[in-house]
Amino acid sequence: MDRTIPLNERRKTTMKRLIPLICSVAVIIGFIIGVILFLRGGINENELKFGEVEVGEIRSAITTNGKIIPAFEESIISPVNTRILEVYVQEGDSVSIGAPLLRLDIEEFHNQYQQLADQLSIKQSEITSQSITDETQIADMEMRIKTKELAVDQLKEEYESEKRLDSIGSGTGERVRKARLAWQTSSLELKQMRIQLRNERRINRSRAESKQLEGKISSRELQKALRTLDEARILAPRAGIVTYLISNIGAAISTGEVLAILSDMTNFKVAGELPEGNGDKISVGAPVEVRLGKKTFTGKISNVSAKSTSGMIPFVVRLDSMDAAGLRGGVNVRISVIYDIKSDVLRIPMGTFFKGGGEYDIYVQTSPTTLEKRKVRLGDSNLDYIEVVSGLSKGDRVNLNLLETTKNKQRIIKNK
Repeated sequence: MDRTIPLNERRKTTMKRLIPLICSVAVIIGFIIGVILFLRGGINENELKFGEVEVGEIRSAITTNGKIIPAFEESIISPVNTRILEVYVQEGDSVSIGAPLLRLDIEEFHNQYQQLADQLSIKQSEITSQSITDETQIADMEMRIKTKELAVDQLKEEYESEKRLDSIGSGTGERVRKARLAWQTSSLELKQMRIQLRNERRINRSRAESKQLEGKISSRELQKALRTLDEARILAPRAGIVTYLISNIGAAISTGEVLAILSDMTNFKVAGELPEGNGDKISVGAPVEVRLGKKTFTGKISNVSAKSTSGMIPFVVRLDSMDAAGLRGGVNVRISVIYDIKSDVLRIPMGTFFKGGGEYDIYVQTSPTTLEKRKVRLGDSNLDYIEVVSGLSKGDRVNLNLLETTKNKQRIIKNK
């Protein structure tokens, strides 16, 4: 026998059947709405920065920070251990060549110079006196030799005469032997005197050379002392700005200590450094671009350090224009060391997203209001441009600032 089901039970049964269906429909509707919102989710146009793909030159460069420094700096060092007596300038002063900077206590060194000068005068007097003595001695020996030569000639004539007399019977053999002996003896004495003169001349020449050498040594010591005195009078070796100065009167100074630094603040160069890993890309003569604000200066690397410091290789850039307007000492700049130049390549303007060559997801404008994500390979770069290796074509308009809010979306819509 059929039982009549109460109305409230029928309603409960119907609701149990409808709830899963309602939930499923709600999920589907929500998904559809989400997709629509995702696909049509907009972003303000003023938040985007665009650039166009073009064909041009890429000057591949490594970029680093640098600092403007004076093109010429000269350190003035103390030649002696001394102390400062007077200071004539201050840091920041402009000085001309020869201007006095400091006065050092050089009385002790002045006395040493005077002693050396006196010693040199004594040596020069000794050299002159010895030269006169040697000349007199040689002249005396030469005169005695000439006298001996006359005596030998006379004895030879007497010997020849005795031989003639003996040959005609007017002489004797004994007288001939005596005359010959006297002549030979005198000849030997003359030979000995000539040897003695030759030796004496060699001795005198050696002694004179030794004295001359002593005199030269004393003269060099005197010149060195004179240079020390001149250097101790601290004068500006060139025109410039005093960028460093020991100005404490009475301060003790050691030999070799820097007393002052003069800088030419009208001409500049740039100091920078790069990691050791990029050492193969920097060399003397490599072209460089220096960026200061919106200004760009060109130059070349003039010096690369032979050793690295804390993993960095220091280098110096000589600017093409030494007096480039707008440069100031101590100002920080951006340096681009150019290591390769490629012509007729695809390129886009530099963007904030770029971290080096490789693959990137970039939004390309496909309609006035739509941007589509595209995988792109980028290559070399400089401060202004990035090389496009693949994924883009000439004329494509791309987003350069890749907003965090859109990086996971395949498509974004611009709101006017």
